[in-house]
Amino acid sequence: MQITAAVLRDRAGAFALETVDQREPGHGEVRVRIAGAGICHTDELPRTDALPIPLPVIAGHEGSGVVEAVGPGTSLAVGDHVVLSFDSCRACDNCVDGHPSYCATFFERNLFGTGLVEPGHDVRDAVGGPVAARWFGQSSFASHALVAERNTVKVAADLPIELLGPLGCGVQTGAASVLEALRVRSGSTVIVSGVGAVGLSAVMAARVAGAATIVAVDINPARLELATELGATATVDGRTEDLTGALLAATGGAQYGLDTTGLPPVATAVLRALRPTGTLGLVGVQQGPISLEPMDLSVGRNVMGILEGDAVPQTFLPRLIALWRDGRFPFDRTYPLSEINEAERAALAGEVVKPVLVP
Repeated sequence: MQITAAVLRDRAGAFALETVDQREPGHGEVRVRIAGAGICHTDELPRTDALPIPLPVIAGHEGSGVVEAVGPGTSLAVGDHVVLSFDSCRACDNCVDGHPSYCATFFERNLFGTGLVEPGHDVRDAVGGPVAARWFGQSSFASHALVAERNTVKVAADLPIELLGPLGCGVQTGAASVLEALRVRSGSTVIVSGVGAVGLSAVMAARVAGAATIVAVDINPARLELATELGATATVDGRTEDLTGALLAATGGAQYGLDTTGLPPVATAVLRALRPTGTLGLVGVQQGPISLEPMDLSVGRNVMGILEGDAVPQTFLPRLIALWRDGRFPFDRTYPLSEINEAERAALAGEVVKPVLVP
């Protein structure tokens, strides 16, 4: 079947809309007509040499839409509305234990662009050339995505399906890091450093968890203002010379910290603002090694690496949808898929928190 996709052929170049050929769904697979796909900073990784991601590639991993075709061995039906999330094997020890984001093959399935198959297995371009099309098991910067049923979460048809894609990664990561991984308790104190889409979702989740003090850290005044609207009780400019001191002054020593910036100086500043037994969660791609002083952990502080919030999408996304229905999790601006390059620019410039592409 011919579909339209935003294809990246040059790591420093623009996305280009192309007509490509997508095979029919196989066993356990469905074809989803994409209604919306959020842009996440992780979608910038194909522009780097950090991972063995072949070009050309179709990125996008916050898709949502409507099932248009099903392969054998699936329980979904044509017309079902679904949100797409990350891929996992569902068979390794961590998957079976309820931690699919720590799947033994998580990186191969999600961050190499092709999953466990060769480029061109799913999609070929107009001249028959291979295109990598399993970014996070979905490659949803396209009119249609071919996905395994295990990557989908069926949702009610009365929801605005074009807006729900970010629930599958960015919102899930921020909210579940607070509610599932860190298990923030009512009355506690939380620091969230970096309040983009993931950080703002963490702020909202901390409010839902009943945290008494929620401190947001960022260098963008507009983001800090939005964080206040969404539940932060205090804000700190991330450029503050003594960031740890400012955070201690605001919290008296926090029980929980969540760093979404990946910047080692920020992460260590937040860690040192935690009280003894406090826990710092690290999400996103770390921008360098974190150096710790002897006393940073010896007083009982903990550091936790977090992927996808340690959530099970099939159980956690319905919780997020219930919160959205209650007005707790707002979404951001939409762009046509044809304006993907402008949406990418606006996101990187901090002008838009979560752009959603609508094919």
